[in-house]
Amino acid sequence: MNPTKTLHNVGQSLWLDNITRDLLNSGTLQRYIDEFSVTGLTSNPTIFDHAIRNSADYDDDIARHASRAKPAEDLFFDLALADLTRAADLLRPVFTRTDGVDGWVSLEVSPFLARDAQRTIAAARDLSGRGSKANLFIKIPGTQEGLPAIESAIFAGIPINVTLLFSREQYLAAAEAYLRGVERRIEAGLNPAVASVASVFISRWDVATAGKVPAELTNRLGIAIAERTYKAYLELLASPRFQRAANAGARGQRLLWASTGTKDPKASDILYVRALAAPFTVNTMPEGTLKAFAQHGEIGTMLAPDGGDCERVLADFAKAGVDIDALAKRLQDDGAVSFDKSWNDLMACIESKSAVMRKAS
Repeated sequence: MNPTKTLHNVGQSLWLDNITRDLLNSGTLQRYIDEFSVTGLTSNPTIFDHAIRNSADYDDDIARHASRAKPAEDLFFDLALADLTRAADLLRPVFTRTDGVDGWVSLEVSPFLARDAQRTIAAARDLSGRGSKANLFIKIPGTQEGLPAIESAIFAGIPINVTLLFSREQYLAAAEAYLRGVERRIEAGLNPAVASVASVFISRWDVATAGKVPAELTNRLGIAIAERTYKAYLELLASPRFQRAANAGARGQRLLWASTGTKDPKASDILYVRALAAPFTVNTMPEGTLKAFAQHGEIGTMLAPDGGDCERVLADFAKAGVDIDALAKRLQDDGAVSFDKSWNDLMACIESKSAVMRKAS
């Protein structure tokens, strides 16, 4: 049995953290579904920026709109939804087979709405409606400002991928927002089975502490944070509060491991995939990481329900001068800034291509 199938069979979903038109046109995404047990897909502005900037695959679509001077943001969502709805169709058999547990694709709202809950929920409604696919997640950052929008979106019945989470505490805040939305649906007599995932970023912890801690702690912080968060996740699913909601028809918000590509060239290229195997979770991995795991992957010890030795490891980081809570906040803040930059780069790319095509027409 190939490694990706083995990982799938222990109960973890493998999602691809990439989307390009070539992946669709060449049949590569379908091959990953068939051969690598890929059951979902995530996207972000950086991924689309690279796809549009580094190929001519989108030029015809951009040219068709260039003469109308369509705003870059509107044009981007047209391009993104064209790709993601195709991917959603490829994954629809998984979605149907799992009764909506798996088989999802994700599209992010503009990061500039992150501090405006009302505009975020309006954008989420709009994109969900434009996509018109039952297996389309709308991504909303799990920042303090984003939490009210997450609750409102869930109450509105919009499936949400909560992104930009880094710690147990940030995950629990997002899960609380999700549960509030579900409980409001129950109180209103609505179907509470609104799907959601909570995306916790892993590798950026180790990038942030590289060269600043003793050698024996190298590349161990992200995994320890994941272990701590996984313990909290299982405790929440076992809590009377969630079980009451589940009894009314609610579904568990699945925990998703994001940023699982290895950044340290000296470390294993499957470091975070091997370490984070656990049932009823998702690992969304870059294409290179997916292919590496398919070629030479192996599953280490499954994540321990009690967190294993994470608290001892985190105590060692504290002794080394790492303030976990402060670093979690900084990583989330830096992530929001990075998302803004990626969005600006993406809009500039589309505007530049549109301008060139207007001149050529």
